[in-house]
Amino acid sequence: MKKTELAQYKKALLEKKTELEQSVGRTLLSEGSNTDGHGDFADRSAAANEEEISIQLKQTDTKLLRAIEVALQRIEAGTYGICIDCEEEISAARLKAVPWTKVCIGCKEKQYS
Repeated sequence: MKKTELAQYKKALLEKKTELEQSVGRTLLSEGSNTDGHGDFADRSAAANEEEISIQLKQTDTKLLRAIEVALQRIEAGTYGICIDCEEEISAARLKAVPWTKVCIGCKEKQYS
């Protein structure tokens, strides 16, 4: 992989990391603001649903942040863009779509079959 391509992937990963860190921070600041114990059953139920969705989104964002950190570590180690399962090069199209991926499309499809 060319150094310019690697720099582009690193830039994309760092931008996404910053975006997610800000998103998780906003979620943490807004937690608990919708459930004050007032209102009727429907209001409390809606607030509980919103809180559950918020928790799920935060968990998803946290997992994605971890995957991005691992991808950045792989760049530093010189193993970025190499599938961890088959050790073949991951296609540029896949890296462009999912720059934090650790596996090629073929190995990913095998995981679901």
